[in-house]
Amino acid sequence: MRRWLAWAVAAASVAGLGIEAGAAEAAAGKVRVALVMKSLANDFFRTMEDGARAHQKTHATEYDLIANGIKDEQDVAGQIGIVEQMIANRVNALVIAPANSEALVPVCKRAADAGIVVINIDNKLDDKALADKGLKVPFVGPNNRAGAKLAGAYLATRLKAGDQVAIVEGVPGAFNGIQRKAGFEDAMTAAGLKVVSAQTGRWESAPAQTVVAGMVTQFPDLKAVLCANDNMALGAVAALRSAGKAGQILVVGYDNIPAVQALMKEGKVLCTVDQHADRIAVFGIEAALEVLAHKAAPADRETAVDLVTPAAAK
Repeated sequence: MRRWLAWAVAAASVAGLGIEAGAAEAAAGKVRVALVMKSLANDFFRTMEDGARAHQKTHATEYDLIANGIKDEQDVAGQIGIVEQMIANRVNALVIAPANSEALVPVCKRAADAGIVVINIDNKLDDKALADKGLKVPFVGPNNRAGAKLAGAYLATRLKAGDQVAIVEGVPGAFNGIQRKAGFEDAMTAAGLKVVSAQTGRWESAPAQTVVAGMVTQFPDLKAVLCANDNMALGAVAALRSAGKAGQILVVGYDNIPAVQALMKEGKVLCTVDQHADRIAVFGIEAALEVLAHKAAPADRETAVDLVTPAAAK
C-alpha cells in the first residue's frame, strides 16, 4: 500500500481527528473504514465505490470497508443519519464526501469526538464551520476551480468575445459547486465571454433540464451551457433536443461519467473534466489507514483533474 510518509507529523497537537482512540481500537482487531458518499444514482459515486471496493479486495487483511451513499444529491439528512449509524457501529475511520459543506460538520465533529478518524474527500467541508467546532479534518480531493477553468478555457476556443453563455450550478452550499462556478467564470472573463445566467440544477438531470429549457427561451442568442456536473449536462442535452437546439448550443460537463463520454463521441457534449472518482476514495482510505497506523495527522492532499475532450473519451 502506498504510504503517506510525508504526512506523518505531530499527531498529538492536532485536535479533532480522534487519532489516539481510533488507533488504539484499531490495534485490537482489523480496521473498519466507512466510506460515506453522495448519491449512488450518480455514476461518479458508483465509480468511486467500485474503486474503493477494488482497493479493499487487494488489502483484505488490513481493513474492512463499509460503503454507503444517499438516495439523491440533496438528501443531507439521510447522509447525516448514515454517519450517525457509523458512529454507533464504532468504525475506526470515516471517509466522507459531504452532501453539504456546512451541514455535515456537526456530525463529523461527533464522529471525531467518538474517537473516529475523519477524512474529507471530494467536496470540502466549510473552513468556518470547522473552525467554529474546533475541528480539523484533512481534505483529500481535487481543485474544482482549476478543473472547471480547464473546461471553460477549452470552450472559449470555440467561441468569440461577447458570445453569451450560461452556467448550471450545483446545490447551494456545496463547496465543490461554488468552486466549479468560479472556475467557469474565471475562464469566461479571461476570454471576454458574457455569462448571462447562472442557476442551480441541484446536481440532478431533471432540474437541470428545466433550468436549461428556461435559459434557451430567455436568451435566444445563447451559445453554450457550462454544467457543474455531468448529470446536469445530461439534462442540458435533453433540454436542447426538446427545443430543437441540439448542435447549436455547446454543452460542457464535469465528472467524465460513461453517459457523457458517449455524448461527446456523438458531438452532443463538447468536453468534461475527469477528477478520477475511482482514485479519490482510495486516497482518502489510505490517508485514514496512515493515521491509524502511525497516530499521525495527514495534511490536505490535492488530487488530479484532467480535461476530457471527444478525442480522449473512452
